[in-house]
Amino acid sequence: MGRNSEGLKIGIMGGTFDPIHYGHLMIAENAADQFCLDQVWFIPTGNPPHKETSTISDAKYRCDMLKIAISGNPKFSLSLREVEDTEVCYTYRTLTALCQEFPGNQFYFIMGADSLFEFETWRKPEIICAKTKILAAVRDHVNEKALERQIVCLKEKYQAEIYRLNTPNFSISSHNIRARVKEGKSIRYLLPENVRDYIANKKLYLK
Repeated sequence: MGRNSEGLKIGIMGGTFDPIHYGHLMIAENAADQFCLDQVWFIPTGNPPHKETSTISDAKYRCDMLKIAISGNPKFSLSLREVEDTEVCYTYRTLTALCQEFPGNQFYFIMGADSLFEFETWRKPEIICAKTKILAAVRDHVNEKALERQIVCLKEKYQAEIYRLNTPNFSISSHNIRARVKEGKSIRYLLPENVRDYIANKKLYLK
């Protein structure tokens, strides 16, 4: 993030990215296009609150794969702020720090629409809503009526700004990719080829 990043519309993509795949990249690209974002910052988690850290690949591997995957897109950047943080990484803390560091920016937090149903279990959801606009990536499998009710509920309770982010259906997950590698199955066309080569060279996900 060495470029001038003041007064811009910035999308925030968080996650373990273990590994990053085309689903992540399509959501980020669609967000940038649909909401005219200047940049999208990928922020891989360090110590996520909802997952056992022992099951997550070393941050170096995850960050290397991210660098490789986004290197061809000038709008995409990698932030190491969470992987360099020794504390448990909560979204509200990261967003608060970003708003303090870049007060002239407008941040858009990109998340899966499914996560909206769990949003109130997150730490300090009211701060997340106060610091950012939420872009909810919607896919065909989501119950439309239930989603709309949840969006209305969150808007009323937290004065949240929530917008639907329409994305192509891409039924793949990092978990599925890891399982396929472990089982010796092909992961071609699920993620960038240079990321696939990196996984093979580093012998990731075999155990």
